[in-house]
This record gives sequence, structure tokens and C-alpha cells, in this order.
Amino acid sequence: MQVPRRVPTPWSWALKGTRLTRTCLHVSCRGRRAASAAAMARKASDLPSESPKYELSEADIKRIDFQRNIGVSAHIDSGKTTLTERILYYTGRIREIHEVRGRDAVGAKMDSMELEREKGITIQSAATFCDWNASSPITGDKEKYAINIIDTPGHVDFTIEVERALRVLDGAILVLCAVAGVQSQTTTVDRQMRRYNVPRVSFINKMDRPGANPWRVINQIRTKLKIAAAAVHVPIGVEDELRGVVDLVRWKAVYNEGEKGTDVVESDEIPADVLELAKEKRAELIEQLAEVDEQIGDLILCDEIPTNVQIAEAIRRATVGLKFSPVFLGSAIKNTAVQPLLDGVCSYLANPAESTVTAHDTTQPAAPPVPLIPAAEAPLVALAFKLEEGRFGQLTYMRVYQGTLKKGSYVFNARTDKKVKVPRLVRMHSNEMEDIDSIGPGEICAVFGVECSSGDTFTDGTTSFSMTSMYVPEPVISLAIKPIGQETPNFSRALSRFQKEDPTFKVHIDPESKETIISGMGELHLEIYVERMRREYNVACTTGKPRVAYRETITQRADFYFTHKKQTGGAGQFARVIGYVEPMEFDPEIGRDTQFESLIMGGAIPSNYIPACEKGFFEALGKGTLSGNPIVGCRMVLQDGSYHIVDSSELAFRIATISAFREIYTQTRPIILEPIMTVEVIAPSEFQSAVIGSLNQRRGTILDSEVRDEEFVCTAEVPLNDMFGYSSQLRGVTQGKGEFSMEYKTHLPVLPNVQKELAEAYRKTLPQAKK
Repeated sequence: MQVPRRVPTPWSWALKGTRLTRTCLHVSCRGRRAASAAAMARKASDLPSESPKYELSEADIKRIDFQRNIGVSAHIDSGKTTLTERILYYTGRIREIHEVRGRDAVGAKMDSMELEREKGITIQSAATFCDWNASSPITGDKEKYAINIIDTPGHVDFTIEVERALRVLDGAILVLCAVAGVQSQTTTVDRQMRRYNVPRVSFINKMDRPGANPWRVINQIRTKLKIAAAAVHVPIGVEDELRGVVDLVRWKAVYNEGEKGTDVVESDEIPADVLELAKEKRAELIEQLAEVDEQIGDLILCDEIPTNVQIAEAIRRATVGLKFSPVFLGSAIKNTAVQPLLDGVCSYLANPAESTVTAHDTTQPAAPPVPLIPAAEAPLVALAFKLEEGRFGQLTYMRVYQGTLKKGSYVFNARTDKKVKVPRLVRMHSNEMEDIDSIGPGEICAVFGVECSSGDTFTDGTTSFSMTSMYVPEPVISLAIKPIGQETPNFSRALSRFQKEDPTFKVHIDPESKETIISGMGELHLEIYVERMRREYNVACTTGKPRVAYRETITQRADFYFTHKKQTGGAGQFARVIGYVEPMEFDPEIGRDTQFESLIMGGAIPSNYIPACEKGFFEALGKGTLSGNPIVGCRMVLQDGSYHIVDSSELAFRIATISAFREIYTQTRPIILEPIMTVEVIAPSEFQSAVIGSLNQRRGTILDSEVRDEEFVCTAEVPLNDMFGYSSQLRGVTQGKGEFSMEYKTHLPVLPNVQKELAEAYRKTLPQAKK
């Protein structure tokens, strides 16, 4: 059960730690750290039962109250990067606005990678910071806020970028398209926000598009995302006639005028054509707040009308408490209503001190959670949430939760217990850097020259705190990759770097085919990395479907009588083996389905040559002559034979056994087996028939189908060879809402036509003499 966040009175909470904790896991200790932890455990009685409490100073309170760390997240093509570009322009961080797919070929500031500008999508999350003079909805005064922003990708293939951004942020803007509404990746982002207890404001973008319907989208937020939501704006004008918005909290009309909407004009006069709608939506806002906020609920029960100040305070309480999402309307591309959204971010989202975050004290026996207070004088605790290979070495993005990080200071990695120096400290503005000497709690920065992994905790050495890393989803698609031409060191260097930067990108060598296999979250994900290898490392690669681990087996018994005779100068080679091979079931006693058995009596073959025969049999099983794959389910029984006192040897009997097996292999009627996977698909109930149809297309056998609430689970057995590309098809038939997992079950015979194709393909690879 999720505990709701409680919002205390103006700063008393900072000393009491009343907020919901983000759960953290105990990080295992190794090596010297394990020994020291054990020693500390023995002295547990000497330790204080509680960690020392640190209070926020007046300077901390003054700084943190005007600090916001936000992310911009949404489904692909909802306008996240376009919105971030306007935010940077209006806050004075950039001088000109450039579009994502602009004609000037410059591209948006936050899309710094060449591939991002070419494809018009965000691939990597980018961090920046800005200052904004926000109008308070309570006093109407202008107050200066410092905002750290992370722009995240919208494509499901790059979901890890959203995951690690939300792990370290205190709030988020959920961008929705006014026409498309709640889409598949919107649901995924919502799930991620709930995982890390991140409050959000919603922004319905593209209000200038034909067919824009914000009220339908708000209803979808309530029904599909299961969170109370209500508009705090009403649009003035519709579609291409959008001129501004009505602020329902302050009851003012807000217009964007001047070049690129830089001048914000407020009026107390609400246009007559939207007055009735504005009154209706303000009443709806109060109704929604009454359901999630006690104070507004009490006012409604007493038939009192809440004031503007009471409404604004209730929106903040409910938003920070994860019960409500205020919905702003506008159009980023038309430069309309972006400034009121910035005001809303400052007014309604949490500051760093309102997000109670915990670390675990690894010196205590049970590693109890310890609340972190964003006090500058407290011991340092920082989390590395993203790695990037820069021109000057590894660039590590960090969120400082407690204490102060200074340039030139020494920090300790809680996972490795290594002491490292911070040689350079920077603040990021997309791909640009600004050197700084120190950074306080609640801030996001980057450091150079610190070797670590994503999710590592850093302290100043005075504490043994460790924080949990972010959730990393399992890869869903694999490809075989090989460089064109001769392999260079850059090939492995690139794969090693990408694997370190991106936890969802995995690389391994297939032990059977010896192919390099890359795994990721989708076809686009892997395609981007292959293209980056070509551009950044000058390594052109080809990708293909990974080789499936086929097997061969025999279906009937066959007798062999084989003599190996070879005469050269001096001692020759002689060995005769007699016996049979037969199919074999898996034997649980010996734990395998292949066996060699010797029934030799009377020394027909000397006992010291029997192991050589066995070795020859298992060597022959390594590669079948039908398709070149290993042979399973086979037993060889050696019944008789003969030897020569001079010419016989271990080598002769090993060759004789291999040759005997291959000679009679075709008589055993061999067949090819393919791996069968148990596949479990989870998707919304309305896609049940489409999912079952997609599995049937891939020769799947449906074992079970169960409907739970609004989703269903389908279990099937599908050949692995038919599962390649299924992740893309499943996303297509379920609008991106379906997910699947698969695991190996068994090997079963392939269809006769497939066997013929595989055998023919293998025959073509053989040298001319062996065909």
C-alpha cells in the first residue's frame, strides 16, 4: 500500500522528516568493506541507535525554497523538446529559438547529438538550468526561482533515460498531445513517476492543432492514469485562433504578445465567449480538489466558496502529496501559455526538501533507512545517475542530496569503498559546460575523472550511507553484430563504452555460434548504437538475426562394424569397433541425454583404449552431418572389436569411433530440433484477440489465457526462430501497451520443409570434397 505524502506547515517539516520515503535497497559489501561491516556489526551495541539529525539553516531554507528540479516527459512527438526550447528562451538561457526539424538545420538546443537532429527525436536525456521570475498565485509578487531541467526521450526504446532522470528529480511536467491524448508511452512514464513518487503537473500541448480537445484528454488522465486532475486554464480561442488562456486560480485572462510571445499581458476582464466555460471549469477544479484535499472538502460541506489563495494552496498540497495533477493548456510551437506553465512549476511542484529521500546505513546490522536532509553542513551524500563518454574522459551526472560537493575534494564510492578526487566540477547546459567550484544539496551537476557505475553512491567518508539504484528493465530484442572487414580495437571499445553508459544495452558472445550478440529495448535502440559505432568510431557493422541453437537427434537404432586401417612407413594405425547407436531419453541420474556404454568382454579391445572410444563418440556428437549442429538424445553401445599388438593406439580407436558413428548416422534417420520458448504476454484486455492472433501467426501453441481486472495474461509455447521481431509487432497490435517475457522450455522437431532448407543451407557451406 502506498503511503500518501504529507505536506506539513511552512518549514517545521524540514526538521521532522514527515515525507514519504523513497525505498532503498541494502547494497552488498565486498572485500575489505565486508570485513569492516562485520566488525561494525559486532560493535553495534556501542553505536548510537539513531543517526545524528541535521537541521536546515536559514541560508538552506532561503535557497531550497526557490529551487526546483524537474523533468519533461511524454509520449514520442508530444512536443517535449519544443517546450524545453521555449522555456530556455523565455528564461534567457538561449537567444534564439530553433525547431526540432527546423529549416535552419541548427536543431533544438537540447538535441545536441547529430543523430537526434537528423531523425528529429530525442535519444539521450539532456540536463540544463535556468532562472525564472515566477508570479506567485497567492501574493501575485514576482519571485526568482532556480530550475534544473532534464529533457527526456519519448520513445519506448530509450525508456532508461526517463527512468534515471525521474530517479533524481523532485517533480515533472507530463506533456500530452491535445489531439492524441494519453498514449502508450504516457502510461509508461506515469508508471515510472509513481515508482519514484514524483509529483507532476500536466501540460496539454498542441492546442493549436485541428481536433484539439483538452477536456477529453483530462478525462483520459483521470480514467487511464488513475489520478485526480482538473484544468487550471481554459483556452481563449480554439485551434489556429488560440490567443491565450484564462487562469482559473487567479481569475485572469493571460495573453502572449510581441515577437515569439515574449510579452505576457494579463487582464482582469475574461472574454465573454469563454466566461461561462471558465466558470464551469473553475467549479470542476474545486470539486476535484474537494475529493483529495480535506480543507477544500470542509469548505464545500459548509457551503463556503474557496478563495483564490485557498485554491492555490490546496493545489500545491494535493500535487506534492501525489493525489492531484493540475492541467495547464497551451501550444509550445505557437509560443502560447508557456510562461504560465513555468509559474505553475514554481508554485505547485515540490522543492528538494519536500521530497524525503532515504539512504541505508551499511554499518548497522539491518542497514536501517536514514532520512537525508538537504543541509549544506551535513555529510555529503550524492548519487551518480548517468554516465557519458566526453571529450575529457568519463562525465558522471550527479544529484547531491545532502552536504556540499567541492572541486578538488575527495569522495568515497560506497560500492567499491574507493577514495577518488573530484578534479573538475561542472553544471551542464545540454552539451555545454560551466565550471563551478562547489555545489550544494538539491542540485544536479556533473564531474569529470571519477570512475564509477550508474547508480553508485558517493559520500565524504564520514558516513557509510548507500542509496538504491534505479530500476533497469530487461532487454527484449537481440541481434548478431559483426564488423565489416577486419575487426579493430574500436569495435570492442565502442561496445564496452555503450554498455557502460546504458544499463539496458547488453553484449555477450554466444558460446555455440561464437557470434557477438547485442541486446536492447527495441529495434530503433540497437539501430542507433550501430549507427553511432559507424560515426563515432569509424566501425561499419552488419547486423542479422542471431543464429538459433538448433540440435540434431536420431530416431532409430543402427548397427556399426567399422575397421580403421592406415599403413604408412613404420607403425601404422589399426582399430575395429562393433556395436550400435540408439535414441536415448534424458536420464535424471546422470543428468544428460547422451551416453557411451562398453560391453567388451574378454579383452577384444584393451581396457586402456576404451576411454579413447568414448572420447571419439562425444567428439562426433559435437557436430552432426545433417545441419552442423550438436547431436543430442543418443547412446552408443560398444559390443566388440579387435586390435593389433603394434599398430593399435588411442588415436586409432578414437578415429575409428568417430568414423563408425558418421558412417551409420544417415541410417538412424536423424532429425533437426529447434528451441521452444514459453512466452508470457501481458496486455490490456481489449487487445486479447489481436495478441492471440499474433502468436498463432508465429506457430505458437496457446496454453493459457487469463483475464485480470483490465489486463489479460496469455501463456504460449512458440519456436524461438519465429520470435524475432515480435517485440515490434506486439507494440504495434497493442498500441505499445503490451509487454512479454520468454524463457527456454525444450527442443522439438522442426517441420519437414524447414529441415530440408537447413540441411541444404549447411551443405552449401561445406568444401566441395565433403558434399
